[in-house]
Amino acid sequence: MSYSVKELFYSLQGEGARAGRAAVFCRFSGCNLWSGREADRAAAVCDFCDTDFVGADAGKFAAAADLARAVAALWPAGAGGAPYVVCTGGEPLLQLDQALCDALHEQGFEVAVETNGTRPCPPGVDWLCVSPKADAPLALTAGDELKLVYPQAKARPERFAGLAFRHFILQPLDGPDRAAAVRAAAAYCLENPQWRLGLQMHKVVGLR
Repeated sequence: MSYSVKELFYSLQGEGARAGRAAVFCRFSGCNLWSGREADRAAAVCDFCDTDFVGADAGKFAAAADLARAVAALWPAGAGGAPYVVCTGGEPLLQLDQALCDALHEQGFEVAVETNGTRPCPPGVDWLCVSPKADAPLALTAGDELKLVYPQAKARPERFAGLAFRHFILQPLDGPDRAAAVRAAAAYCLENPQWRLGLQMHKVVGLR
């Protein structure tokens, strides 16, 4: 298959259990929970997304090997540490497949995915982060990290607490009421220590 990519860039992981780790980000175009058009936001399953995933500004790649080489070109030459790529979106599992996972592994990368969890995940993903949205049905109920934006009226933490993830993170909803969301998430984590408070570090320090 071909791959439509909104952007490719090198930065630090800004949120979740691996916050602070250097990574190449591969943001795929498209999502199955929102068109990305403001006119459709109010009717979307996920109406709070803050990411532009419309279009293929970074290009359309005809083969997995082509995209994997483009990812590898962004990793600093001679850098120590294991090369790490975060496949995100939009919804990356609309496009990420076994062929691309294999091609990224051939380039030496550990492959992470940040997904809404509504699509099956191909074999070969090394780190699976699921971020449920509203009442969208989950196809993925096990993985490395469950990162829940909080609060969501249709996605209460109790619904996910029994799933088979290693890390459970509450991330305050960004927006006009962000301060209240931070307080509410912190209070929930104190009362339910299965959950950890997760902040969006990249926004605090001004990283992409």
